[in-house]
Amino acid sequence: MNALHQSHLGYALFKRGKVRDLYDVGNEKLLLIVACGRISAFDCVLPTPIPGKGILLSQMSNFWFQKTEHIVPNHLVDTNPEWMDWYYDDDWEYDFWQGRVVLVKKVKPLPVEAIVRGYLYGSGWKEYKKTGEVCGITLPAGLRDSDKLPEPIYTPSTKANAGDHDENISFEITVELLGRDVAEKVRDISIKLYTYAAEYALERGIIIVDTKFEFGLIDRELVLIDELFTPDSSRFWPVENYDPGKPQTSFDKQYVRDYLESVGWDKKPPAPELASDIVRKTAEKYYEAYVRLTGCRIQNIL
Repeated sequence: MNALHQSHLGYALFKRGKVRDLYDVGNEKLLLIVACGRISAFDCVLPTPIPGKGILLSQMSNFWFQKTEHIVPNHLVDTNPEWMDWYYDDDWEYDFWQGRVVLVKKVKPLPVEAIVRGYLYGSGWKEYKKTGEVCGITLPAGLRDSDKLPEPIYTPSTKANAGDHDENISFEITVELLGRDVAEKVRDISIKLYTYAAEYALERGIIIVDTKFEFGLIDRELVLIDELFTPDSSRFWPVENYDPGKPQTSFDKQYVRDYLESVGWDKKPPAPELASDIVRKTAEKYYEAYVRLTGCRIQNIL
């Protein structure tokens, strides 16, 4: 399968994000989103795309958006917009785009990333070892690397553009940015989403370690946008290998992060190319996570 690093459709480009390309389709209320094979790490987009990644991200997000509609509305309008007029600057046919394209409501994103952590890992573990806290939240003494937290914690951050770094912020700063009513709704819904999905995933052999959400407002109604519980926005661990007290094996892009750490990259642009075996293994990990969570398979995805 071809790996799509950047899309080129005949619609006007609205925005190119770290992974997704957004297009203006001539309707002030709608956008077309193409999920590409780009992968980012340490807030930097890598030059090497991952085959099948765009389709997997779209299909996994669509799966979760539909499963969580009872918790919060989302931006999806059509997950397979065949009825639209299609114009291509590429040589690929519609079958190439099918599955990686969605039509969504145009929503102005809130300027906060809603992050929920269910396990002590990564930057949270490093901070806890020094201070006994994670993002200003005091945790019980004696926790180990990768331990499950007594309850999920909400640790919001700013939203960075490509090349910039997210910064953790306190809940009170989100109140200043969003207003107390919206800030509290974002926090409470984020924890509900994580709790629901973590329980569902655990039954299917995956631990959702932590995750991030993006929200926007339509007529004062909170709407879930962007992506949901994918290997890009979440850390996934296989249940059968879980062994707290040390780093864990992973389905998500932690595998890419570990590779980049091993080659001594200074985490500043330009990022290095990924080795072919890293690309293949990353694609396989994304696909296995998709199959475990959804119970579905996609032909010729890798």
